[in-house]
Amino acid sequence: MKALIAGAGIGGLTAALFLHRAGVEVEIFERADAVRELGVGINMLPHAVGLLAELGLMDDLDAAGIRTRELIYANRLGQVAWQELRGIEAGHAVPQVSIHRGRLLGLIHKAVIERLGQGIIRTGCRVHGFVQDERSVTVQLSEGGRASQAGGDLLIGADGIHSTVRATLYPDEGPPIWNGVMLWRGATRWPKWRDGRIMAVAGGNHAKFVFYPIGKDPDDPAMRLTNWAVMARSRAPQAGRFTLGDWSRPGKLAQVLPFVRDRFRLDYVDPAGIIRATGAFYEYSNCDREPLPRWSCGRVTLLGDAAHPMYPVGSNGASQAILDARSVAEHLRTYGTVEAALGAYDSERRPPTSQIVLSNRRGGPEGVIDLVEARAPDGFDDIEAVASYEEREQVVRGYASLAGFAPNNGTLPKAERRKP
Repeated sequence: MKALIAGAGIGGLTAALFLHRAGVEVEIFERADAVRELGVGINMLPHAVGLLAELGLMDDLDAAGIRTRELIYANRLGQVAWQELRGIEAGHAVPQVSIHRGRLLGLIHKAVIERLGQGIIRTGCRVHGFVQDERSVTVQLSEGGRASQAGGDLLIGADGIHSTVRATLYPDEGPPIWNGVMLWRGATRWPKWRDGRIMAVAGGNHAKFVFYPIGKDPDDPAMRLTNWAVMARSRAPQAGRFTLGDWSRPGKLAQVLPFVRDRFRLDYVDPAGIIRATGAFYEYSNCDREPLPRWSCGRVTLLGDAAHPMYPVGSNGASQAILDARSVAEHLRTYGTVEAALGAYDSERRPPTSQIVLSNRRGGPEGVIDLVEARAPDGFDDIEAVASYEEREQVVRGYASLAGFAPNNGTLPKAERRKP
């Protein structure tokens, strides 16, 4: 069996590793002229980290990232709305890992080259469409200005939010959907906060500020490569001035600083200070797509952002793509036909990821901050008087159950709960 994969991102490359393990031949088509280690920080949830550990990548993850120990959701004044342990400390068999997206892509790419060979990735090669029959699928390509074709037993569209494969299956869908919220993200060297393994999200509907370490500093143990993000509703939405779904658009200080200046009072970081200390950072229009009625059509299916692009809330984008990758490979290994395998993959993965897309639109687990700030916009003396533990738990743990990574017992003892 041979699988054709459109896209050499995290989802496509991880799918290649799992397919190779299942005995499936792979060929990958990447429209960029090289696989580059771009981006800023992302979080890998334990269920996805466990799958990368299955592939023998745990040591590489530990070398490149940070084992996140604790998560704090707080209001803009730094008062804790919810606090919990994460990863192994929360009862999982493997950690949650915060890591630079480019480093994650780089270590997966390295494993693909070592195990499958350099030639299986064709860079500078764009997929334009496909045709299929009862025996095979053929993709139409352009490479170096020349048109060509490639054939296989199945095609996996892992080509992102602007997926050509998805557009071929759903030609009338249109562009991604923007909700008017902008996201600015960057990473820079910054002093370690406490043990250097804590993620904090502060602020509600007006503006959120995210702060977490994604890598150790080899020259200074007191420093961390630290990721930050600001999410806020644009004051003058102008969707026409940028391409929706573009993660590499440069950000501007004049646009992001008004959302954090004089608003946040956090004792662990000055948001404006870390933003100014960052060199290049990026602006992203917070967009997604409507969940699809199906991903798989005969010998063709979708994976990752091509299947379920979602708001960057709850640390689920890359994690869910990795879950997709293992699922499609396991179904191809166990089912007798490609069509049956892709149908089973669709039935397993599409319903839960569709629910995550919709939940992320409502704020996902970070909705606990929105809940608290809506009821107590100027702060509080007693969080229980604002929202009960059970109500807050339902927001955060309910999302974890939906996304498939609910911890066994990750609540901090009361004596350890404290202001960030």
